[in-house]
Amino acid sequence: MNRSQSNVLGFLMNLQKYVDDAVSLAIRYIPQLVLAILVLLIGLWIANRLTALLGKAMELRGIDVSLRSFLKSLLNIGLKILLLFSVADMIGIHTTSFLAVLGAAGLAIGLALQGSLSNFAGGVLILILHPYRVGDLITAQGQTGRVKEIQIFNTILLTEDGKTVILPNGAVSNSTIINLTTSGAHTFTVTLDINANSDFEKVKDKLQSFMKADERITDSWVTISKLTPAVMTISVTGTTATDNSALIQSDLLLKMKQWINEEKIA
Repeated sequence: MNRSQSNVLGFLMNLQKYVDDAVSLAIRYIPQLVLAILVLLIGLWIANRLTALLGKAMELRGIDVSLRSFLKSLLNIGLKILLLFSVADMIGIHTTSFLAVLGAAGLAIGLALQGSLSNFAGGVLILILHPYRVGDLITAQGQTGRVKEIQIFNTILLTEDGKTVILPNGAVSNSTIINLTTSGAHTFTVTLDINANSDFEKVKDKLQSFMKADERITDSWVTISKLTPAVMTISVTGTTATDNSALIQSDLLLKMKQWINEEKIA
């Protein structure tokens, strides 16, 4: 046997060995690969179905559209990531180190974004529990205004004097919220300081006539809230629809001022 024939024979033997190894690997791993592909396809279908069911459940609960979209995406991505790790483990890819790295990265990100995560959690609670909705008049964090927009991280209020107030949802959800719209009515109080020697009954009758003449006011009463030797403080209280509150108070104060000037009440 010459050298050329020897090389050909050696090549054929090596090729046969590679083929045998390939066949052995195929016999060993193809069933696992086929099973992993089946698990992947079935898992993707289940993930999509669960996401759709969650969307329908949130729609029935009346949860905000933006929050529904966000939570559906979050669930869908989370399920698919878990599925990919499971499939990789089935075909022999060790994912322990990847999970450790992801866990450490998640912890670092969570610590860096504590405030933002708190606002996010507060926004989710507000959009799910609905302590207020867009258009409601509320008092929160010492601010009173109409809710212009509810975002994931912030609530935007528009005050009566036209200012835009941005409140972090984390702080709002953990504090007292006064919703002035849900009851359908709002109670307001206007105070008036006059001379202590003035005729209270005369002033009371006139103020009540102002209130009764205004059809926007459904109930009213006039009381003395403070009295000193020199000054009598009169509180004028009324109940009205929330949308009319600021305008009614302004009209009432104008009428009171005109009457006081006409009567020359000190």
